[in-house]
Amino acid sequence: MTLRRVNVVILLLLAVAFLIIVQRNLLSLSDLLHKENSDAGPILPFEAELSPNNRQESGRKGEEIPVLITAAEDRLGAVVAAMNSVYQNSKANVVFTIVTLNDTVDHLKMWLSETHLKNVKHKIVIFKSELLNGKIPKNAQTVEATKPLTFARFYLPFYIPDAEKGIYLDDDIIVQGDIQELYETSLKPGHAAAFSDDCDSASAKGIIRGAGNQNNYIGFLDFKKDAIKKLGMRANTCSFNPGVIIANLTEWRNQNITQQLEHWMELNTQEDLYSKTLAESITTPPLLIAFYKRHSSIDPLWHVRHLGSTGAGSRYSSQFVKAAKLLHWNGHYKPWGRASSFSEVWDRWFVPDPTGKFHPVRRHTD
Repeated sequence: MTLRRVNVVILLLLAVAFLIIVQRNLLSLSDLLHKENSDAGPILPFEAELSPNNRQESGRKGEEIPVLITAAEDRLGAVVAAMNSVYQNSKANVVFTIVTLNDTVDHLKMWLSETHLKNVKHKIVIFKSELLNGKIPKNAQTVEATKPLTFARFYLPFYIPDAEKGIYLDDDIIVQGDIQELYETSLKPGHAAAFSDDCDSASAKGIIRGAGNQNNYIGFLDFKKDAIKKLGMRANTCSFNPGVIIANLTEWRNQNITQQLEHWMELNTQEDLYSKTLAESITTPPLLIAFYKRHSSIDPLWHVRHLGSTGAGSRYSSQFVKAAKLLHWNGHYKPWGRASSFSEVWDRWFVPDPTGKFHPVRRHTD
Protein backbone atom coordinates (compact mmCIF):
# COMPACT_ATOMS: atom_id res chain seq x y z
CA MET A 1 0.00 0.00 0.00
CA THR A 2 2.82 2.39 0.91
CA LEU A 3 4.69 1.42 -2.26
CA ARG A 4 1.62 2.22 -4.41
CA ARG A 5 1.35 5.67 -2.80
CA VAL A 6 5.04 6.29 -3.47
CA ASN A 7 4.55 5.36 -7.13
CA VAL A 8 1.56 7.70 -7.44
CA VAL A 9 3.54 10.55 -5.89
CA ILE A 10 6.45 9.90 -8.27
CA LEU A 11 4.12 9.89 -11.27
CA LEU A 12 2.54 13.14 -10.11
CA LEU A 13 5.96 14.74 -9.66
CA LEU A 14 7.03 13.57 -13.12
CA ALA A 15 3.84 15.00 -14.64
CA VAL A 16 4.38 18.35 -12.91
CA ALA A 17 8.01 18.43 -14.07
CA PHE A 18 6.94 17.64 -17.64
CA LEU A 19 4.36 20.45 -17.61
CA ILE A 20 6.96 22.91 -16.25
CA ILE A 21 9.40 21.97 -19.03
CA VAL A 22 6.71 22.35 -21.72
CA GLN A 23 5.67 25.74 -20.34
CA ARG A 24 9.26 26.99 -20.28
CA ASN A 25 9.83 25.84 -23.86
CA LEU A 26 6.67 27.59 -25.00
CA LEU A 27 7.72 30.78 -23.22
CA SER A 28 11.17 30.60 -24.79
CA LEU A 29 9.64 30.09 -28.25
CA SER A 30 7.30 33.03 -27.66
CA ASP A 31 10.23 35.24 -26.61
CA LEU A 32 12.23 34.16 -29.66
CA LEU A 33 9.40 34.90 -32.07
CA HIS A 34 8.80 38.26 -30.41
CA LYS A 35 12.50 39.10 -30.70
CA GLU A 36 12.61 38.07 -34.38
CA ASN A 37 9.57 40.16 -35.16
CA SER A 38 11.00 43.12 -33.26
CA ASP A 39 14.36 42.79 -35.01
CA ALA A 40 12.77 42.46 -38.46
CA GLY A 41 10.61 45.56 -38.15
CA PRO A 42 13.20 48.34 -38.36
CA ILE A 43 15.04 46.91 -41.38
CA LEU A 44 12.01 46.85 -43.65
CA PRO A 45 12.45 49.60 -46.29
CA PHE A 46 8.76 50.45 -46.41
CA GLU A 47 6.04 51.51 -44.01
CA ALA A 48 2.97 50.02 -45.65
CA GLU A 49 1.58 48.45 -48.76
CA LEU A 50 -1.22 50.43 -50.36
CA SER A 51 -3.68 50.01 -53.21
CA PRO A 52 -2.90 46.50 -54.36
CA ASN A 53 -4.42 45.90 -57.78
CA ASN A 54 -4.02 42.24 -58.67
CA ARG A 55 -6.88 41.65 -61.03
CA GLN A 56 -6.00 38.99 -63.58
CA GLU A 57 -6.88 40.22 -67.04
CA SER A 58 -7.65 38.08 -70.04
CA GLY A 59 -4.40 37.56 -71.93
CA ARG A 60 -2.25 38.46 -68.92
CA LYS A 61 -1.56 34.97 -67.71
CA GLY A 62 1.58 33.03 -66.94
CA GLU A 63 4.52 33.75 -64.69
CA GLU A 64 4.42 37.11 -62.96
CA ILE A 65 7.12 39.56 -64.01
CA PRO A 66 7.89 41.83 -61.04
CA VAL A 67 8.98 45.35 -62.00
CA LEU A 68 10.13 47.89 -59.40
CA ILE A 69 9.95 51.61 -60.21
CA THR A 70 10.01 54.72 -58.03
CA ALA A 71 7.56 57.62 -58.08
CA ALA A 72 8.77 61.06 -57.01
CA GLU A 73 6.13 63.81 -56.93
CA ASP A 74 7.91 66.09 -59.40
CA ARG A 75 8.46 63.19 -61.83
CA LEU A 76 5.13 61.36 -61.71
CA GLY A 77 4.61 61.91 -65.42
CA ALA A 78 7.79 59.95 -66.03
CA VAL A 79 6.61 56.98 -63.97
CA VAL A 80 3.26 56.91 -65.75
CA ALA A 81 4.85 57.04 -69.22
CA ALA A 82 7.34 54.29 -68.32
CA MET A 83 4.62 52.02 -66.92
CA ASN A 84 2.37 52.66 -69.90
CA SER A 85 5.14 51.78 -72.36
CA VAL A 86 5.85 48.50 -70.54
CA TYR A 87 2.16 47.62 -70.32
CA GLN A 88 1.22 48.46 -73.91
CA ASN A 89 4.18 46.69 -75.51
CA SER A 90 3.73 43.33 -73.81
CA LYS A 91 1.07 40.74 -73.08
CA ALA A 92 3.13 39.41 -70.18
CA ASN A 93 1.77 39.23 -66.64
CA VAL A 94 3.62 42.30 -65.36
CA VAL A 95 3.18 43.38 -61.74
CA PHE A 96 4.56 46.79 -60.76
CA THR A 97 5.80 47.67 -57.30
CA ILE A 98 5.77 51.46 -57.13
CA VAL A 99 7.94 52.91 -54.36
CA THR A 100 7.02 56.43 -53.30
CA LEU A 101 6.76 58.85 -50.38
CA ASN A 102 3.70 59.76 -48.31
CA ASP A 103 3.11 63.12 -49.98
CA THR A 104 2.78 61.49 -53.41
CA VAL A 105 0.38 58.63 -52.71
CA ASP A 106 -2.94 60.42 -53.33
CA HIS A 107 -1.77 62.02 -56.57
CA LEU A 108 -0.38 58.71 -57.83
CA LYS A 109 -3.54 56.79 -56.93
CA MET A 110 -5.74 59.25 -58.78
CA TRP A 111 -3.53 59.21 -61.88
CA LEU A 112 -3.63 55.42 -62.03
CA SER A 113 -7.29 54.97 -61.15
CA GLU A 114 -8.75 57.59 -63.49
CA THR A 115 -6.90 56.52 -66.64
CA HIS A 116 -6.55 53.26 -68.56
CA LEU A 117 -3.67 52.41 -66.23
CA LYS A 118 -6.29 51.27 -63.72
CA ASN A 119 -6.00 47.90 -65.48
CA VAL A 120 -2.29 47.61 -64.68
CA LYS A 121 -1.48 45.25 -61.81
CA HIS A 122 0.42 47.16 -59.15
CA LYS A 123 1.03 47.83 -55.50
CA ILE A 124 2.22 51.07 -53.89
CA VAL A 125 4.68 51.07 -50.99
CA ILE A 126 6.08 53.92 -48.91
CA PHE A 127 9.85 54.27 -48.72
CA LYS A 128 11.35 54.68 -45.24
CA SER A 129 13.67 57.65 -45.59
CA GLU A 130 15.15 57.01 -42.15
CA LEU A 131 16.88 53.98 -43.66
CA LEU A 132 19.41 56.42 -45.09
CA ASN A 133 20.35 57.95 -41.73
CA GLY A 134 24.10 57.72 -41.37
CA LYS A 135 24.51 56.48 -44.94
CA ILE A 136 24.63 59.79 -46.86
CA PRO A 137 27.19 62.52 -46.09
CA LYS A 138 25.49 65.48 -44.42
CA ASN A 139 27.32 67.91 -46.67
CA ALA A 140 26.50 66.03 -49.87
CA GLN A 141 25.34 68.45 -52.55
CA THR A 142 24.34 65.92 -55.18
CA VAL A 143 20.82 65.63 -56.50
CA GLU A 144 20.54 62.06 -55.24
CA ALA A 145 21.33 63.11 -51.67
CA THR A 146 18.07 65.03 -51.54
CA LYS A 147 16.05 62.32 -53.32
CA PRO A 148 15.95 59.19 -51.16
CA LEU A 149 13.94 57.16 -53.68
CA THR A 150 17.06 56.72 -55.80
CA PHE A 151 18.23 54.20 -53.18
CA ALA A 152 15.12 52.01 -53.39
CA ARG A 153 16.91 49.71 -55.86
CA PHE A 154 19.27 48.68 -53.02
CA TYR A 155 16.32 46.97 -51.30
CA LEU A 156 14.90 44.96 -54.21
CA PRO A 157 14.39 41.66 -52.29
CA PHE A 158 12.43 43.45 -49.56
CA TYR A 159 10.01 45.01 -52.03
CA ILE A 160 9.62 41.82 -54.05
CA PRO A 161 9.78 39.23 -51.26
CA ASP A 162 8.17 36.25 -52.97
CA ALA A 163 9.98 36.33 -56.32
CA GLU A 164 13.21 34.68 -57.44
CA LYS A 165 13.82 37.26 -60.15
CA GLY A 166 12.83 40.89 -60.72
CA ILE A 167 13.48 44.02 -62.78
CA TYR A 168 14.33 47.52 -61.60
CA LEU A 169 13.69 50.46 -63.96
CA ASP A 170 14.57 54.14 -63.60
CA ASP A 171 11.60 56.42 -64.24
CA ASP A 172 13.21 58.26 -67.18
CA ILE A 173 12.93 55.29 -69.53
CA ILE A 174 10.60 54.14 -72.28
CA VAL A 175 10.27 50.45 -73.14
CA GLN A 176 9.60 49.73 -76.81
CA GLY A 177 10.10 45.96 -76.70
CA ASP A 178 8.37 43.13 -74.87
CA ILE A 179 9.48 43.24 -71.22
CA GLN A 180 9.26 39.43 -71.18
CA GLU A 181 12.42 39.37 -73.32
CA LEU A 182 14.31 41.54 -70.83
CA TYR A 183 13.06 39.42 -67.94
CA GLU A 184 14.42 36.30 -69.62
CA THR A 185 17.95 37.73 -69.73
CA SER A 186 20.28 34.92 -68.70
CA LEU A 187 22.40 35.52 -65.61
CA LYS A 188 25.59 33.56 -65.06
CA PRO A 189 25.74 31.17 -62.08
CA GLY A 190 26.52 33.05 -58.88
CA HIS A 191 25.57 36.45 -60.34
CA ALA A 192 22.93 38.40 -58.43
CA ALA A 193 22.31 41.00 -61.16
CA ALA A 194 22.78 42.01 -64.78
CA PHE A 195 23.62 45.57 -65.89
CA SER A 196 24.64 47.44 -69.04
CA ASP A 197 28.37 48.06 -69.19
CA ASP A 198 29.39 51.64 -69.96
CA CYS A 199 32.33 51.16 -72.31
CA ASP A 200 31.32 48.51 -74.80
CA SER A 201 28.23 49.91 -76.51
CA ALA A 202 27.44 52.65 -78.99
CA SER A 203 25.30 54.46 -76.45
CA ALA A 204 28.23 55.08 -74.10
CA LYS A 205 31.18 56.18 -76.21
CA GLY A 206 31.90 59.85 -76.54
CA ILE A 207 28.63 61.05 -75.02
CA ILE A 208 29.54 62.29 -71.55
CA ARG A 209 31.64 65.42 -71.33
CA GLY A 210 33.02 67.41 -68.41
CA ALA A 211 32.22 64.89 -65.69
CA GLY A 212 35.48 63.00 -65.36
CA ASN A 213 35.98 59.56 -66.79
CA GLN A 214 32.49 58.26 -66.18
CA ASN A 215 32.80 54.96 -68.03
CA ASN A 216 35.20 53.24 -65.65
CA TYR A 217 35.66 52.72 -61.92
CA ILE A 218 38.06 55.60 -61.34
CA GLY A 219 35.27 57.96 -62.39
CA PHE A 220 33.25 56.89 -59.35
CA LEU A 221 35.71 55.80 -56.64
CA ASP A 222 38.78 57.37 -55.04
CA PHE A 223 41.55 54.82 -55.56
CA LYS A 224 43.86 56.76 -53.22
CA LYS A 225 41.80 55.69 -50.22
CA ASP A 226 43.01 52.61 -48.31
CA ALA A 227 39.57 50.99 -48.14
CA ILE A 228 39.38 51.06 -51.95
CA LYS A 229 43.00 49.97 -52.43
CA LYS A 230 42.47 46.90 -50.25
CA LEU A 231 39.72 45.65 -52.57
CA GLY A 232 42.26 45.07 -55.34
CA MET A 233 39.98 46.46 -58.05
CA ARG A 234 41.42 47.77 -61.31
CA ALA A 235 40.70 51.49 -61.73
CA ASN A 236 40.16 51.18 -65.48
CA THR A 237 37.52 48.47 -65.12
CA CYS A 238 34.43 49.32 -67.14
CA SER A 239 31.62 50.70 -64.98
CA PHE A 240 27.94 49.91 -65.50
CA ASN A 241 24.69 51.84 -65.44
CA PRO A 242 22.25 50.86 -62.65
CA GLY A 243 19.21 52.48 -64.28
CA VAL A 244 18.08 49.06 -65.48
CA ILE A 245 18.72 46.00 -63.33
CA ILE A 246 17.72 42.38 -63.83
CA ALA A 247 18.15 40.78 -60.41
CA ASN A 248 18.42 37.19 -59.30
CA LEU A 249 16.75 37.90 -55.97
CA THR A 250 17.69 34.53 -54.48
CA GLU A 251 21.38 35.21 -55.09
CA TRP A 252 20.91 38.80 -53.88
CA ARG A 253 19.60 37.51 -50.56
CA ASN A 254 22.19 34.73 -50.25
CA GLN A 255 25.06 37.14 -50.88
CA ASN A 256 23.64 39.81 -48.55
CA ILE A 257 23.94 42.41 -51.31
CA THR A 258 21.75 44.95 -49.50
CA GLN A 259 23.91 44.73 -46.38
CA GLN A 260 27.05 45.14 -48.51
CA LEU A 261 25.65 48.27 -50.13
CA GLU A 262 24.69 49.74 -46.76
CA HIS A 263 28.20 49.00 -45.43
CA TRP A 264 29.88 50.94 -48.24
CA MET A 265 27.44 53.82 -47.89
CA GLU A 266 28.20 54.10 -44.17
CA LEU A 267 31.96 53.79 -44.72
CA ASN A 268 31.84 56.55 -47.33
CA THR A 269 30.31 58.95 -44.80
CA GLN A 270 33.35 58.30 -42.59
CA GLU A 271 36.16 58.07 -45.15
CA ASP A 272 34.90 59.92 -48.26
CA LEU A 273 35.49 57.05 -50.70
CA TYR A 274 33.72 58.38 -53.78
CA SER A 275 35.46 60.17 -56.63
CA LYS A 276 35.28 63.97 -56.70
CA THR A 277 34.41 63.82 -60.43
CA LEU A 278 31.05 62.14 -59.80
CA ALA A 279 28.27 63.33 -62.09
CA GLU A 280 25.77 63.71 -59.24
CA SER A 281 25.74 59.97 -58.57
CA ILE A 282 26.12 58.50 -55.11
CA THR A 283 24.05 55.39 -55.79
CA THR A 284 26.45 53.93 -58.37
CA PRO A 285 29.70 53.58 -56.32
CA PRO A 286 28.40 51.04 -53.75
CA LEU A 287 26.93 48.95 -56.58
CA LEU A 288 30.23 49.03 -58.47
CA ILE A 289 32.00 47.63 -55.42
CA ALA A 290 29.43 44.96 -54.58
CA PHE A 291 29.20 43.74 -58.17
CA TYR A 292 32.84 44.08 -59.21
CA LYS A 293 33.37 41.40 -61.88
CA ARG A 294 30.32 39.61 -60.49
CA HIS A 295 27.50 40.71 -62.78
CA SER A 296 26.06 39.62 -66.08
CA SER A 297 25.35 41.83 -69.12
CA ILE A 298 22.18 43.18 -70.68
CA ASP A 299 21.62 43.18 -74.44
CA PRO A 300 22.74 46.69 -75.60
CA LEU A 301 19.43 47.29 -77.39
CA TRP A 302 17.68 46.75 -74.07
CA HIS A 303 19.39 49.77 -72.52
CA VAL A 304 20.17 52.55 -74.98
CA ARG A 305 21.46 55.32 -72.73
CA HIS A 306 22.48 58.97 -72.54
CA LEU A 307 19.49 60.38 -74.42
CA GLY A 308 19.46 63.07 -71.74
CA SER A 309 23.11 64.02 -72.21
CA THR A 310 24.58 66.72 -74.42
CA GLY A 311 25.27 65.40 -77.91
CA ALA A 312 22.92 62.42 -77.84
CA GLY A 313 20.48 64.09 -80.22
CA SER A 314 23.03 64.30 -83.01
CA ARG A 315 24.63 60.93 -82.23
CA TYR A 316 21.58 58.72 -82.60
CA SER A 317 19.60 58.32 -85.79
CA SER A 318 15.82 58.13 -85.72
CA GLN A 319 16.08 54.62 -87.15
CA PHE A 320 18.34 53.50 -84.30
CA VAL A 321 16.07 55.02 -81.66
CA LYS A 322 13.08 53.30 -83.25
CA ALA A 323 14.87 49.94 -83.19
CA ALA A 324 15.93 50.24 -79.54
CA LYS A 325 14.05 48.05 -77.05
CA LEU A 326 14.55 50.41 -74.11
CA LEU A 327 15.47 54.11 -74.17
CA HIS A 328 17.00 55.87 -71.16
CA TRP A 329 17.16 59.65 -70.83
CA ASN A 330 19.85 59.61 -68.16
CA GLY A 331 21.58 62.97 -67.98
CA HIS A 332 20.34 66.49 -67.32
CA TYR A 333 17.81 66.74 -70.15
CA LYS A 334 14.61 64.83 -69.50
CA PRO A 335 12.00 64.01 -72.18
CA TRP A 336 9.29 65.95 -70.34
CA GLY A 337 11.50 69.07 -70.47
CA ARG A 338 11.97 71.72 -73.13
CA ALA A 339 15.53 70.82 -74.26
CA SER A 340 15.35 67.03 -74.57
CA SER A 341 16.14 64.97 -77.66
CA PHE A 342 13.51 62.56 -78.98
CA SER A 343 10.81 63.92 -76.66
CA GLU A 344 8.25 62.99 -79.33
CA VAL A 345 9.01 59.32 -78.63
CA TRP A 346 8.30 59.82 -74.93
CA ASP A 347 5.12 61.79 -75.72
CA ARG A 348 3.54 58.71 -77.33
CA TRP A 349 3.43 56.97 -73.97
CA PHE A 350 2.64 59.88 -71.67
CA VAL A 351 -0.80 59.73 -70.06
CA PRO A 352 -2.15 63.21 -69.16
CA ASP A 353 -2.50 63.98 -65.47
CA PRO A 354 -6.19 64.03 -64.50
CA THR A 355 -5.38 66.57 -61.77
CA GLY A 356 -3.60 68.90 -64.21
CA LYS A 357 -0.59 69.28 -61.90
CA PHE A 358 1.97 67.71 -64.23
CA HIS A 359 2.41 68.52 -67.88
CA PRO A 360 5.42 68.27 -70.22
CA VAL A 361 7.22 71.50 -71.09
CA ARG A 362 7.61 71.95 -74.83
CA ARG A 363 9.38 74.53 -77.00
CA HIS A 364 6.13 75.78 -78.46
CA THR A 365 4.55 76.31 -75.02
CA ASP A 366 5.09 79.09 -72.53
